[in-house]
Amino acid sequence: MISAQHIFKTHGKTEILKDISFILDPAEIVSIVGPSGAGKTTLLHILGTLDRPDKNPKTVLQIDGVDMLTLSDKAIATFRNNSLGFVFQSHQLLPEFTAIENICLPAYIKGTKSKVAKKHALELLDFFGLTDRAEHKPSMLSGGEQQRVAVARALINNPSLLLADEPSGNLDSVAAEQLHDLFFRLRETFSISMILVTHNQELAARADRMLTLVDGQWS
Repeated sequence: MISAQHIFKTHGKTEILKDISFILDPAEIVSIVGPSGAGKTTLLHILGTLDRPDKNPKTVLQIDGVDMLTLSDKAIATFRNNSLGFVFQSHQLLPEFTAIENICLPAYIKGTKSKVAKKHALELLDFFGLTDRAEHKPSMLSGGEQQRVAVARALINNPSLLLADEPSGNLDSVAAEQLHDLFFRLRETFSISMILVTHNQELAARADRMLTLVDGQWS
């Protein structure tokens, strides 16, 4: 699924990631924990092709057998839209659009016909128990519902990998636990791989592997 070797990242004179290597197997869930400023989000962004590692002859970054380092920015954007899904601490739903419209956006970017995209979006809303919220705008949804819509949006293009950055950080304990349960249901239902960056120790401990990043290095 992912083979990342010798990943480095610097900003100015600051070393953010220091020779990181990482392997993710198909349908595996890995959590990444560590103190604030350790480089967790930077690593997630590189693994999710939102950022590029420093140029280094030793660096390798392959996802689903595709060499990310040889692709143009446009090709990477297409790959990301087709194969990867993202969930962030803030749901980042567009307030002027309904739940189903927000979910369909990545499919429309991909070129999926509206009828097909909406059918799949309704299936996802049903899976998440949100069928009756399809026409609700984000302001009419609870925090937990908003985040479930964000997860559905991440899944609309049937990605093989889901990347989440503090996905339950803004939720109360009940909604957070429901979201955590949902991630593991997703793996069972869709055989999707996941990388979860989190400060929530309960979620981190449920993963197949828990890795700790400290000062840009595995601890």
